[in-house]
Amino acid sequence: MDREIAVETGPTPAPCPQGAKVLIADDEPNIVVSLEFMMKREGFAVLVARDGREALETIRREHPRLVLLDATMPGMSGFDVCEAVRADADVRATRIVMLTAKGRETDMARGVGAGADAYVTKPFSTRELMQKVKDMLAEPPAGSLPA
Repeated sequence: MDREIAVETGPTPAPCPQGAKVLIADDEPNIVVSLEFMMKREGFAVLVARDGREALETIRREHPRLVLLDATMPGMSGFDVCEAVRADADVRATRIVMLTAKGRETDMARGVGAGADAYVTKPFSTRELMQKVKDMLAEPPAGSLPA
């Protein structure tokens, strides 16, 4: 007598899109090189900006799916970039992960208040950051959900 056994494993997470554009916006070369290597290894198309103004210009021109954004950069802070992105209808659905050495509660609140989707303090685990990126890219963009 054949028996079928149903095994419930829960929902399968949506795969993160290969080739999705990710912008790394940081003025520290060592961090940029490390993150760029890691993102490319995972199959992402990587863009780099070395200051806040360049980050905002790149976001508006290239429309990356996700931005790893340093809070303290020359030219324009990551907080200001985040606020500008959220105020711009063309790019406001961009996922933003704020990366910063500033781990105080007030700094985290400022990042979230500026519109960051996540806030990660340096130093960070590259494995955990990569998982966060994959999880965020597997979710539908905020602007695509019904109101």
